[in-house]
Amino acid sequence: MTDDIDEVTISPPRSQPAPFPMGSGYSGRYSWQQTDGAAQQDGATQRSGWMPQQNRREVLRLDVDRRYPLMTASGTSYSSVGQRYHWIASLTEVGSDHWAGPVWYRDGSTSLFPYTTVDIVATQSAYPAQRRATVTFGRSGFPPLTRTYGWQSSTFHSVEFEYDRTADANAVTSIGTCDHPNRPASMPCEDLSIKRVFIRAGFKVSESEDDDIVPLSGAGANARWSDSEMHDAMQTYWSRFADAPRWALWTFWAALHDQGSSLGGIMFDDIGPNHRQGTAIFTEAFIKNSPAGDAAPDAWVRRMRFWTAVHEMGHAFNLAHAWQKSLGTPWIPLPDEPEARSFMNYPYNVNGGQTAFFSDFDFRFSDAELLFMRHAPARFVQMGNADWFDDHGLEEADPAAAAASSTFELQVRANRERADFEFLEPVTLEVKLTNRGTEPVLVPSTALASQGVVAIVMRHGKPARQWYPYARYCRERQNVVLGPGESRYESLPIYAGLNGWDVSEPGVYDIQVATEIDGALVTSRPLRLRVRRPQSREEEDVAQDFFTEDVGRTLAFGGTAVLDRASETLTETVAQFPGTRAALHASAALALPLAGTRKLLQIPETDQQLAAVARAGGKISEEPAKVDDALKMLTEMSGSNAAESMGHIAYRRRVETATRALASSGAPQDAADLEQDLHDVLSRRGVLQSVLDSVSEQADAYRAKAPKSAKGKSTSKRKSTPKGKRAG
Repeated sequence: MTDDIDEVTISPPRSQPAPFPMGSGYSGRYSWQQTDGAAQQDGATQRSGWMPQQNRREVLRLDVDRRYPLMTASGTSYSSVGQRYHWIASLTEVGSDHWAGPVWYRDGSTSLFPYTTVDIVATQSAYPAQRRATVTFGRSGFPPLTRTYGWQSSTFHSVEFEYDRTADANAVTSIGTCDHPNRPASMPCEDLSIKRVFIRAGFKVSESEDDDIVPLSGAGANARWSDSEMHDAMQTYWSRFADAPRWALWTFWAALHDQGSSLGGIMFDDIGPNHRQGTAIFTEAFIKNSPAGDAAPDAWVRRMRFWTAVHEMGHAFNLAHAWQKSLGTPWIPLPDEPEARSFMNYPYNVNGGQTAFFSDFDFRFSDAELLFMRHAPARFVQMGNADWFDDHGLEEADPAAAAASSTFELQVRANRERADFEFLEPVTLEVKLTNRGTEPVLVPSTALASQGVVAIVMRHGKPARQWYPYARYCRERQNVVLGPGESRYESLPIYAGLNGWDVSEPGVYDIQVATEIDGALVTSRPLRLRVRRPQSREEEDVAQDFFTEDVGRTLAFGGTAVLDRASETLTETVAQFPGTRAALHASAALALPLAGTRKLLQIPETDQQLAAVARAGGKISEEPAKVDDALKMLTEMSGSNAAESMGHIAYRRRVETATRALASSGAPQDAADLEQDLHDVLSRRGVLQSVLDSVSEQADAYRAKAPKSAKGKSTSKRKSTPKGKRAG
């Protein structure tokens, strides 16, 4: 039996005997529908007095055999008047071709479905058109209702994968399961494709052509992608092709992100009104080099590229990380699975690390994940429909959950004397994790990353909300040593995310964060901050355009070349409100795309509703740097005020993103001057000496690349900081 069998409904030829063997299993999708506007009713239906709505159709999903059977049935009922309900039941085999069990989940217009048990008898046949599943729905005190569903398919949903890649990306869409010696002893050797992984998960999969290479037009294209460039590429694709939810996913393979070899992929969650539709995979990332002494390094690389792709694509099906499922009150009780051998777990997260993971990994999703993909209401799973992690819910961080004897102290703070923020100022905080113990400890390098922390925003008088960043990053996780009294820091751009602008309206807010280390929840004390009232009617007017998704995204990702309305709003903010904190953030977002050459995805006009970029004639072009314009904007956002508003971490990243771009655009002396200014600002603000030394080294490196005629023209003078001085 093959995995991708998908029988079509046909009638048996009258003159030919039935083919053998019989059907390949009972699991799959069945349907029932009214005919000619009259309800299909049997005697039980009529006796119950329960009359289905006109023009109603129903789908039954039976899951009792084939690959990874879950002993589950689910059904969805649709009607022309918009009434819909969904149910899920657990099954036990009670006889040959016969299963029964309780209904444990209902959704939608549940008053139309009062039943609590199902009893299913399946009829097998060599001919798909003759296969049936007869379901009797029951509830104490109610007459039973019986439905007979006809066979449709051996899969539960259909999905389309669109692949595109740059010429320098080493996309891996299939591997040999036995190519690497570290594998389960019982694993059969086979060629396994991404397509087959999702077929085994219960989907009928179609794919675009394998050679969809998007050409890089122009000379000297930079192989590395910034957040802003990749976000613009996603905007360009989906604004053209995805105007409604579809069972379709775009996967874009590139070589490297600007962050280097530690970032393997990004899922941009809500581009426009339709979410979870596109993901980016960086093939030369942390999967580039195999571990020291690995027996088959090339096979290790291919396997990790394959795992990364399926992991990111799993997010598009609305799957959370294996250890994140209990973040809230879910649509179904989803326990965390920190030791799961699943595509949605990180191999280095489990006890024993990657060696232990792959020695017991069958290249599959966990049963809980398969339950969600196969049997959840379709809107939760379908790309472009429900938001990521929607209906998985939220459980607020509870300080009492942290052990009193915790070795760690987690702090959320603002880089200013009082946590007061101007109206329109994008509220950016920092999180600080400190080892309060007397011994060195190991902490994961991703503990403070945006998707590694749970951040709760509580505006006084309003319900608490969880902050979700615009994108999820698949990063390499390493354990780092944190000595007694030492700390790690990270920026928290909590102003906006998938919920919109979480911190924008005037008022008082409490912000609390938590992270998990070695299975224990470490929780901060709440930080109370205040957003001031607008100072003028003009600020109120601009706020209507400023507090939008496009502006939030542009600020978060460091600029845009395709969201024209956002750029116009930021330009207006700089012009109307010079010297304000909002203008500083706006200047940074406007400057970064101008500082270096920039990649843009271009797609010609086409009538195709959904197609790979390459087959639509798309290409990646370059926009040249505008160094003078960039320097003008960068001058606007330099200084202590910008460092205070953005936070030291984010401020340094913004400046150094610009200096790298300037240096690559032939302006190394300007890059050196900006690095020197950065050093001076951070020095005056008492930043760690190790940080100042790193900035100085970078400034010296840029000076060394500058032409002799340009050297020595810096107007900045280095101001030293006593060794060992730390930020508060």
